Amino acid sequence: MTAPVLIMGAHGGIGEALARRLSAAGYPLVLSARDPDSVQSLAEETGAAVVTCDVMDTNAIKTAVEEASTDEGLAGLAYCVGSIVLKPLKSLTESDLVDCYRLNTVGAALAVQAAAPALRKAKGSVVMFSTVAAEQGFGNHAVIAAAKGGVEALARSLATDLAPEVRVNCIAPSISQTGIAGPLLSSEPMAEALAAAHPLKRVGSPEDSAAMAAFLLSDDAGWITGQVFPVDGGRGALRPKGQ
Repeated sequence: MTAPVLIMGAHGGIGEALARRLSAAGYPLVLSARDPDSVQSLAEETGAAVVTCDVMDTNAIKTAVEEASTDEGLAGLAYCVGSIVLKPLKSLTESDLVDCYRLNTVGAALAVQAAAPALRKAKGSVVMFSTVAAEQGFGNHAVIAAAKGGVEALARSLATDLAPEVRVNCIAPSISQTGIAGPLLSSEPMAEALAAAHPLKRVGSPEDSAAMAAFLLSDDAGWITGQVFPVDGGRGALRPKGQ
């Protein structure tokens, strides 16, 4: 049996798109979610196993990784868990900052820590997710940008710690059509304005980031580690014409 890829946060969005893409390429998969029923139909579609995991619970992370690992180890770990917390400075709270950091940064670190032996065994790869806002300084993004900036630094540090057996990379998307972005994109004028802010004149799709994640998990990316890849319609590096 080939070692599987564990996708943490496979319910909707990028994790779901990644599961479909990897399944089509023949990868055995394990999907984790806080509510296993939420990924059951996706598991049936992709032939994946399912493990229960609340990433805010350290022991749950360890158990999920143990259940996902085979005698061959783990071929990959995709930490697709995320959040969007948008608040002005005057309104943010200590728990906003702590909870967001725990979910996005600490959760990723603990997942890789738990999976490291299995990843080394299979010479696997790790992909985690940041945001274009970690580099761009958007208003009202202090909470999520700080947490995701930590994810980028974490990816670089872990890439050093786990080399040469395991590669670690990070993807920094701009706003995409995912469940957590739904409230921002539900207003047509807001969605149009956000699309216009990107040189490619659209918001992202889950498949945009899933395509990059699948590449980074594959042997085709075998000489790439410690990198942060923008998948952002050009928003991080360019300005639309006339702006």
